[in-house]
Amino acid sequence: MKKDALKYERLREVMIKKQIESRGIKDPKVLAAMGKVPRHLFVNEALADQAYGDFPLPIGEQQTISQPYIVAEMTQSLQLTEEDRVLEIGTGSGYQAAILSEIVFRVYTVERIRSLYVKTRQLFDKLRYFNIVTRYSDGTTGWSDQSPFDAIIVTAGATEEIPAPLISQLAVGGRMVIPAGNQFSQDLIKLYKDEKGIHQTSLGGCRFVKLVGEHGWKDIRGT
Repeated sequence: MKKDALKYERLREVMIKKQIESRGIKDPKVLAAMGKVPRHLFVNEALADQAYGDFPLPIGEQQTISQPYIVAEMTQSLQLTEEDRVLEIGTGSGYQAAILSEIVFRVYTVERIRSLYVKTRQLFDKLRYFNIVTRYSDGTTGWSDQSPFDAIIVTAGATEEIPAPLISQLAVGGRMVIPAGNQFSQDLIKLYKDEKGIHQTSLGGCRFVKLVGEHGWKDIRGT
Protein backbone atom coordinates (compact mmCIF):
# COMPACT_ATOMS: atom_id res chain seq x y z
CA MET A 1 0.00 0.00 0.00
CA LYS A 2 2.80 2.41 0.94
CA LYS A 3 4.63 1.58 -2.30
CA ASP A 4 1.52 2.38 -4.35
CA ALA A 5 1.02 5.65 -2.46
CA LEU A 6 4.56 6.72 -3.30
CA LYS A 7 4.07 5.74 -6.93
CA TYR A 8 0.95 7.85 -7.32
CA GLU A 9 2.54 10.75 -5.45
CA ARG A 10 5.37 10.75 -8.00
CA LEU A 11 2.87 10.58 -10.86
CA ARG A 12 1.09 13.64 -9.45
CA GLU A 13 4.39 15.51 -9.25
CA VAL A 14 5.14 14.71 -12.90
CA MET A 15 1.58 15.66 -13.91
CA ILE A 16 1.91 19.06 -12.27
CA LYS A 17 5.34 19.82 -13.69
CA LYS A 18 4.83 18.60 -17.27
CA GLN A 19 1.12 19.12 -17.90
CA ILE A 20 0.02 21.98 -15.67
CA GLU A 21 2.82 24.36 -14.68
CA SER A 22 4.35 24.12 -18.16
CA ARG A 23 1.06 25.43 -19.62
CA GLY A 24 0.85 28.48 -17.43
CA ILE A 25 -1.09 27.40 -14.35
CA LYS A 26 0.46 29.43 -11.52
CA ASP A 27 -2.16 29.68 -8.77
CA PRO A 28 -0.49 28.02 -5.74
CA LYS A 29 -3.86 26.94 -4.34
CA VAL A 30 -4.69 25.07 -7.55
CA LEU A 31 -1.25 23.46 -7.77
CA ALA A 32 -1.44 22.34 -4.14
CA ALA A 33 -4.90 20.81 -4.64
CA MET A 34 -3.85 18.99 -7.82
CA GLY A 35 -0.84 17.64 -5.95
CA LYS A 36 -2.94 16.35 -3.07
CA VAL A 37 -6.11 14.82 -4.51
CA PRO A 38 -5.65 11.11 -5.43
CA ARG A 39 -6.95 11.25 -9.01
CA HIS A 40 -6.43 7.49 -9.46
CA LEU A 41 -9.24 6.81 -6.97
CA PHE A 42 -11.74 8.69 -9.16
CA VAL A 43 -11.45 6.27 -12.10
CA ASN A 44 -12.09 2.55 -12.45
CA GLU A 45 -9.36 0.47 -10.83
CA ALA A 46 -8.31 -0.93 -14.21
CA LEU A 47 -7.50 2.61 -15.38
CA ALA A 48 -5.71 3.77 -12.22
CA ASP A 49 -2.24 3.73 -13.80
CA GLN A 50 -3.52 5.97 -16.61
CA ALA A 51 -5.22 8.45 -14.29
CA TYR A 52 -2.41 11.01 -14.38
CA GLY A 53 -2.00 10.99 -18.16
CA ASP A 54 -2.59 14.06 -20.31
CA PHE A 55 -6.04 12.98 -21.50
CA PRO A 56 -9.62 12.38 -20.31
CA LEU A 57 -10.76 8.89 -19.31
CA PRO A 58 -14.16 7.15 -19.42
CA ILE A 59 -16.02 6.76 -16.11
CA GLY A 60 -19.11 4.93 -17.40
CA GLU A 61 -22.56 6.13 -18.52
CA GLN A 62 -20.90 7.76 -21.56
CA GLN A 63 -19.23 10.31 -19.26
CA THR A 64 -15.56 11.18 -18.72
CA ILE A 65 -13.13 12.53 -16.16
CA SER A 66 -11.57 15.64 -17.69
CA GLN A 67 -7.92 15.96 -18.68
CA PRO A 68 -5.89 17.24 -15.66
CA TYR A 69 -4.89 20.47 -17.41
CA ILE A 70 -8.53 21.36 -18.17
CA VAL A 71 -9.44 20.81 -14.52
CA ALA A 72 -6.57 23.08 -13.47
CA GLU A 73 -7.38 25.78 -16.05
CA MET A 74 -11.06 25.94 -15.16
CA THR A 75 -10.29 26.01 -11.44
CA GLN A 76 -7.68 28.76 -11.77
CA SER A 77 -10.05 30.81 -13.95
CA LEU A 78 -12.58 30.97 -11.11
CA GLN A 79 -10.11 32.99 -8.97
CA LEU A 80 -11.20 31.17 -5.82
CA THR A 81 -10.76 32.13 -2.18
CA GLU A 82 -11.12 30.03 0.94
CA GLU A 83 -14.42 31.73 1.85
CA ASP A 84 -16.12 30.94 -1.47
CA ARG A 85 -19.23 28.83 -1.94
CA VAL A 86 -19.05 27.11 -5.32
CA LEU A 87 -21.69 25.35 -7.41
CA GLU A 88 -20.54 22.58 -9.73
CA ILE A 89 -22.84 21.31 -12.47
CA GLY A 90 -21.98 17.73 -13.43
CA THR A 91 -20.39 15.83 -10.53
CA GLY A 92 -19.26 12.98 -12.77
CA SER A 93 -16.29 11.19 -11.23
CA GLY A 94 -16.13 13.71 -8.38
CA TYR A 95 -12.54 14.74 -9.13
CA GLN A 96 -13.29 18.37 -9.98
CA ALA A 97 -15.38 18.76 -6.83
CA ALA A 98 -12.56 17.27 -4.75
CA ILE A 99 -10.09 19.78 -6.20
CA LEU A 100 -12.49 22.62 -5.39
CA SER A 101 -13.05 21.32 -1.86
CA GLU A 102 -9.34 21.68 -1.10
CA ILE A 103 -9.55 25.40 -1.89
CA VAL A 104 -12.98 26.76 -0.92
CA PHE A 105 -15.33 26.78 2.05
CA ARG A 106 -18.08 24.66 0.51
CA VAL A 107 -18.83 22.90 -2.77
CA TYR A 108 -22.38 22.19 -3.96
CA THR A 109 -22.39 19.68 -6.81
CA VAL A 110 -25.28 18.39 -8.91
CA GLU A 111 -25.38 15.14 -10.91
CA ARG A 112 -28.27 13.94 -13.10
CA ILE A 113 -27.11 10.31 -13.56
CA ARG A 114 -28.08 8.36 -10.47
CA SER A 115 -25.40 5.64 -10.66
CA LEU A 116 -22.65 8.28 -10.79
CA TYR A 117 -24.30 10.30 -8.03
CA VAL A 118 -24.44 7.31 -5.65
CA LYS A 119 -20.91 6.10 -6.41
CA THR A 120 -19.37 9.54 -6.06
CA ARG A 121 -21.17 10.41 -2.82
CA GLN A 122 -19.78 7.21 -1.32
CA LEU A 123 -16.29 8.13 -2.50
CA PHE A 124 -16.53 11.64 -1.01
CA ASP A 125 -17.48 10.10 2.34
CA LYS A 126 -14.66 7.55 2.16
CA LEU A 127 -12.10 10.27 1.43
CA ARG A 128 -13.63 12.57 4.09
CA TYR A 129 -14.58 15.42 1.77
CA PHE A 130 -17.22 16.63 4.18
CA ASN A 131 -17.45 20.15 2.72
CA ILE A 132 -18.94 18.74 -0.50
CA VAL A 133 -22.75 18.76 -0.64
CA THR A 134 -24.29 16.57 -3.36
CA ARG A 135 -27.63 16.57 -5.13
CA TYR A 136 -29.25 14.23 -7.64
CA SER A 137 -31.06 16.57 -10.03
CA ASP A 138 -31.08 18.41 -13.35
CA GLY A 139 -28.01 20.60 -13.09
CA THR A 140 -29.18 23.07 -15.74
CA THR A 141 -31.68 24.44 -13.21
CA GLY A 142 -28.93 25.04 -10.67
CA TRP A 143 -29.53 24.92 -6.91
CA SER A 144 -31.68 27.96 -6.18
CA ASP A 145 -32.25 27.50 -2.46
CA GLN A 146 -28.49 27.58 -1.82
CA SER A 147 -27.82 30.54 -4.13
CA PRO A 148 -26.25 32.97 -4.73
CA PHE A 149 -22.86 31.37 -5.37
CA ASP A 150 -19.46 33.05 -5.48
CA ALA A 151 -18.49 30.82 -8.38
CA ILE A 152 -20.14 28.30 -10.71
CA ILE A 153 -18.32 25.68 -12.77
CA VAL A 154 -20.02 23.61 -15.44
CA THR A 155 -18.25 20.42 -16.50
CA ALA A 156 -20.36 19.59 -19.56
CA GLY A 157 -20.89 21.38 -22.85
CA ALA A 158 -23.85 23.73 -22.95
CA THR A 159 -25.63 24.96 -26.04
CA GLU A 160 -24.76 28.46 -27.27
CA GLU A 161 -27.41 29.74 -24.86
CA ILE A 162 -25.95 29.59 -21.36
CA PRO A 163 -28.60 28.36 -18.86
CA ALA A 164 -30.42 31.39 -17.45
CA PRO A 165 -30.94 29.84 -13.98
CA LEU A 166 -27.19 29.54 -13.52
CA ILE A 167 -26.61 33.18 -14.42
CA SER A 168 -29.34 34.26 -12.01
CA GLN A 169 -27.81 32.18 -9.19
CA LEU A 170 -24.39 33.80 -9.55
CA ALA A 171 -23.65 36.43 -6.90
CA VAL A 172 -22.65 39.96 -7.80
CA GLY A 173 -18.88 39.72 -8.07
CA GLY A 174 -19.24 36.04 -8.96
CA ARG A 175 -17.45 34.11 -11.69
CA MET A 176 -18.67 31.28 -13.91
CA VAL A 177 -16.72 28.97 -16.22
CA ILE A 178 -18.75 26.99 -18.75
CA PRO A 179 -18.12 25.26 -22.10
CA ALA A 180 -20.68 26.48 -24.64
CA GLY A 181 -21.15 25.84 -28.35
CA ASN A 182 -22.39 22.98 -30.51
CA GLN A 183 -22.47 19.25 -29.87
CA PHE A 184 -19.02 18.69 -31.39
CA SER A 185 -16.94 21.53 -29.94
CA GLN A 186 -17.27 24.43 -27.55
CA ASP A 187 -15.54 27.57 -26.34
CA LEU A 188 -14.60 27.67 -22.69
CA ILE A 189 -16.40 30.81 -21.53
CA LYS A 190 -15.72 32.83 -18.39
CA LEU A 191 -18.45 35.11 -17.11
CA TYR A 192 -18.11 37.82 -14.48
CA LYS A 193 -21.19 39.38 -12.89
CA ASP A 194 -21.23 42.91 -11.49
CA GLU A 195 -23.83 45.59 -10.85
CA LYS A 196 -23.86 46.47 -14.55
CA GLY A 197 -24.51 42.93 -15.76
CA ILE A 198 -22.61 39.99 -17.25
CA HIS A 199 -19.18 40.29 -18.84
CA GLN A 200 -18.01 37.39 -20.98
CA THR A 201 -14.60 36.30 -22.30
CA SER A 202 -13.41 33.18 -24.16
CA LEU A 203 -10.62 31.05 -22.72
CA GLY A 204 -10.24 29.00 -25.92
CA GLY A 205 -11.62 25.90 -27.58
CA CYS A 206 -12.53 22.67 -25.78
CA ARG A 207 -14.69 19.59 -26.07
CA PHE A 208 -16.98 18.20 -23.37
CA VAL A 209 -19.85 15.74 -23.22
CA LYS A 210 -23.26 17.39 -23.58
CA LEU A 211 -24.90 19.32 -20.77
CA VAL A 212 -28.27 17.58 -20.74
CA GLY A 213 -31.34 19.02 -19.05
CA GLU A 214 -34.23 21.46 -19.21
CA HIS A 215 -31.91 24.36 -20.08
CA GLY A 216 -29.42 22.34 -22.09
CA TRP A 217 -29.34 19.55 -24.65
CA LYS A 218 -32.21 17.08 -24.75
CA ASP A 219 -31.45 13.50 -23.70
CA ILE A 220 -32.38 11.25 -26.62
CA ARG A 221 -32.05 8.23 -24.34
CA GLY A 222 -34.91 9.55 -22.23
CA THR A 223 -33.07 9.17 -18.91
